[in-house]
Amino acid sequence: MTTYNQLAGYRVNYLSADPTLNSGNEGQVWYNSTSGTLKSLVQIKAWASGGNMTTGRIFLAGAGTQTLGLAFGGRNFVFDPQNATEEYNGTSWTAGGNLATSRYALAGCGIQTAGLGFGGNIYGPTRYANTEEYDGSTWTAGGNLGTARTEIAGCGTQTSALGFGGFTTVTVNNTEEYDGTSWAAGGNLITAKQIPAGVGTQTAGLGASGYPFTGNSTQEYDGSSWTAGSNMGTSRYGPAGAGIQTLALVSGGNGPTTATEEYDGSTWTASTNLITATLGPGGAGSQSSALVFGGRSATAALTTTQEFTSSINVTTAAAWASGGNLGTAVRGLGGAGTQTAGLAFGGFSTANTNLTQEYDGSSWAVGGNLGTARNILAGAGLQTVGLAFGGKTTVASNATEEYDGSAWTAGGNMGTARYVLIGAGTQTAGLAAGGETSTAQQSATEEYDGSAWTTGGNLSLAKASLAGCGTQTAGLAFGGFTTVNLSATEEYDGSAWAAGGNLNTARRSLAGCGTQTAGLGFGGYTTTFSTATEEYDGTSWTNSTNMATARESFKGAGTQTAGLGFGGSVGGTPQSATEEFTGTFNTATASNLTTS
Repeated sequence: MTTYNQLAGYRVNYLSADPTLNSGNEGQVWYNSTSGTLKSLVQIKAWASGGNMTTGRIFLAGAGTQTLGLAFGGRNFVFDPQNATEEYNGTSWTAGGNLATSRYALAGCGIQTAGLGFGGNIYGPTRYANTEEYDGSTWTAGGNLGTARTEIAGCGTQTSALGFGGFTTVTVNNTEEYDGTSWAAGGNLITAKQIPAGVGTQTAGLGASGYPFTGNSTQEYDGSSWTAGSNMGTSRYGPAGAGIQTLALVSGGNGPTTATEEYDGSTWTASTNLITATLGPGGAGSQSSALVFGGRSATAALTTTQEFTSSINVTTAAAWASGGNLGTAVRGLGGAGTQTAGLAFGGFSTANTNLTQEYDGSSWAVGGNLGTARNILAGAGLQTVGLAFGGKTTVASNATEEYDGSAWTAGGNMGTARYVLIGAGTQTAGLAAGGETSTAQQSATEEYDGSAWTTGGNLSLAKASLAGCGTQTAGLAFGGFTTVNLSATEEYDGSAWAAGGNLNTARRSLAGCGTQTAGLGFGGYTTTFSTATEEYDGTSWTNSTNMATARESFKGAGTQTAGLGFGGSVGGTPQSATEEFTGTFNTATASNLTTS
């Protein structure tokens, strides 16, 4: 048999502790004798879908971080200027205070609770000099720009901002600096630009690409003057920018395009492309944790949110480990939460139960009871903002209940009473699909907004006892039962289901967790009770490490790299076993790792 030494020319290091981890050690392989695991170091770069914006818009402004983002202004597809502000929490957008002046092609910078918006226009010759400051709830007037203009770029903070380029009646090279009260002239751009990407700070700014495409497409500011940087690989205007002058990320732009490039202060390199091509999106965050939202396709203003993660990862052989047992063995339960903050509710022990149990990463404790005792129900959300819906009392139930970490309260009823359905999403953006009533299996999908359910797109096939995970706008459904066990996977985009890659093992009554592009499916029933575990990458399933306890009719929570499985049934007998999954990638960003 060929060995690693023969393949790579090196022996695998045998170490009692992990070595120094940084990008310079990428590809290193070692065995950690303390933890008994084989590990290697790899860099992962990927875009993932986030929660959709409420209002689709083009040439909007952005600020903040990937988990505390801010979107404001912009226009719809027919040029109507917008004043809407939305705030992102890493999962979903909520409405903030409106801008005083509706406009698009404005610049933004700062953070979610201290944002700055300036310049822009409405359709026609009107250009704005207005500056507005955001405090996390309300916009107030700041000092006007010296030169009113649209298609301006910006960077910095609310009290130390930089605005540059844009369009008056011609493309301009003006640069202005803001001190929290007023704007003052700075050094002019070498090459006048419209709608470039702007990133960095007032004393270390970066203007990337923009219109026209002539001259150097990258310009760097030192607090007084601009110098030419390296040309980008893809000339474009209207991209989103994130990061700082020496660690920048630029994505999207005219075409629209998915092209993404990274800048290290001297050279641009192509990176992983956006999922959705977009022109004129907003941007926020850093080079390793960026956010791109809105913009336009060829035919519509987009509501899409795209999250970029670039990280140095320790790859560890996947494994299941025993966690603390449920206080009460239960099958057909609902589940939600994370590996260290799990939530189990309802199900069947000696009868239908309303019991709630909470997991802290090592043991389960009793929480507040459900209002309705029921079996084979679905769940979504987190331990402190949970959602329970459907199930069976003596008949199919349409009841919905919301959990606040201590007590359940009634929510809006589902349109279709059913059990053995899937649940996904959050308490205010839940997803239900499939299942069965007392008479028939279901294909119906419903979406929850925190108070009421509305009809979504049907599954391709009526089925029950399937598993699901993901979000309301990026859901995943897999496995299940019609008259036979199923391997089919379906992906939901917020309106319709499409076929994904099939499971390797067809089964029903399995559990799932994770996201649409990083899903985990485990356990269930084939012709026997199963321990099989599979990982989904958005395209296909791969076999992973088996569970210790074969079972069906149980629940999962958490992520693909930190999953949780609990409860269930073996031959009709309720189970209390809890297992914790450590996935292939234990992620830590390079900036947080020890460097030599």
